Amino acid sequence: MDCVFCKIVNKEIPSNILMEDDKVMVFMDANPNVDGHCLIVPKKHYIDFNELDDDIILHMNKVRKEIVPFIMKTLDVKACTFSMNYGDSQVVKHVHMHILPNFLIETEPKRTEEEVYEILKNAD
Repeated sequence: MDCVFCKIVNKEIPSNILMEDDKVMVFMDANPNVDGHCLIVPKKHYIDFNELDDDIILHMNKVRKEIVPFIMKTLDVKACTFSMNYGDSQVVKHVHMHILPNFLIETEPKRTEEEVYEILKNAD
């Protein structure tokens, strides 16, 4: 399989990983729309949202509920958008959830992915 997210999950491609457990990985988007743009990706390869069982959907949302307040507080932002693309709108054909801090307020990233990653990784 030639899935970039599977290669990140398997650590064949380096990525700025914020957290992972046995079911999902959260990492910085390599082409961020805004500072702090990250992705929640199931470790198992699913192409279509409808393939997900309830357990993984609930787990992705649990992780989102944990990481979003941390990102917002650490980056000092007041808003956040979550989204999942479906069908042909998916650039990478592996189910993933976008976390987009200040998405409707900011128009583009002000810092590099690595700068934001260092801020988040070094937060108390």
